[in-house]
Amino acid sequence: MADLPTPPVPPPAGAPAATLTGARFGYGGAIALDGVDLAVRQGEVLALLGPNGAGKSTAIGLLTGRLRPQAGAARVFGHDPTRTSTRRLFGVMLQSAALPETLRVSELLDHARACYPDPRPRAEVVELAGLSDLLARPYARLSGGQQRRVQFAMAVGGRVPLLFIDEPSTGLDAGARRRLWAAVGAMRDEGTAVVLTTHYLEEADALADRVLLVDRGRIVAEDSPDALKRRVAGVQVRCRTRVSPGVAAGWPEVAAARRHGGLLELECRRPEPVLRRLFALDPDLDQLQVQPGSLEQAVQALTAGAEAAA
Repeated sequence: MADLPTPPVPPPAGAPAATLTGARFGYGGAIALDGVDLAVRQGEVLALLGPNGAGKSTAIGLLTGRLRPQAGAARVFGHDPTRTSTRRLFGVMLQSAALPETLRVSELLDHARACYPDPRPRAEVVELAGLSDLLARPYARLSGGQQRRVQFAMAVGGRVPLLFIDEPSTGLDAGARRRLWAAVGAMRDEGTAVVLTTHYLEEADALADRVLLVDRGRIVAEDSPDALKRRVAGVQVRCRTRVSPGVAAGWPEVAAARRHGGLLELECRRPEPVLRRLFALDPDLDQLQVQPGSLEQAVQALTAGAEAAA
């Protein structure tokens, strides 16, 4: 592709890969994004989470140049994402894709790779997406999960410094999902910035370095998955002990107490005082486990709080 314009040179390490600044966008009278500021850092996986209609897909649309902000700005490595040269700096895997059904998988991969100045070798792309047994198959003869794997391969084939993947695990079986997770992690380790939207919160928990929780067109929380869980979902303490749930439920740090499978299970905001009380009352307790709450609990609590405030 010698005739391709030279793409913009990404800024030095540490500068944002993509930004929204005061971004506002609406459909008719409905506001999808209401003055959103966000920055995607190089070499991180950023998960955009939130309920349906929260504004996640609109944010992706602005960052990939499919939509233009009605106010504010969207930039990719400091450039307008609607420019063809800028688009060669990122790959996109959307929730749905209309691809030529008669083309074979190998032809689709070659076409996608040809759009970039320094694509990955086809063999590397095939290995990343697990497509070695599908190259000769027409796209129309693939299952839904196989088509998703092809779409992922096309998104990563350009060896780009920025990747957008929208609901990547839809239709994938457990093995294909694990392969995709490993591929995303490998690209992050290479320095690629990855923006992920997903309804599988265990996927965000496993992959994301940072979470932006979007609700009603605004960012309501931003932190690492572990920090969000500690902040909102608290900590779960489990142990085999003679201390009863009724006693533990009266402690101020305990939000819920129950016995399950012979173990005492406590949900608490601050585990240290709870542990001191447990050992004081039962020095012989065993099978102690201290785990953070789930990301799903944190997201539910934060979006419920935002709804109450609204």
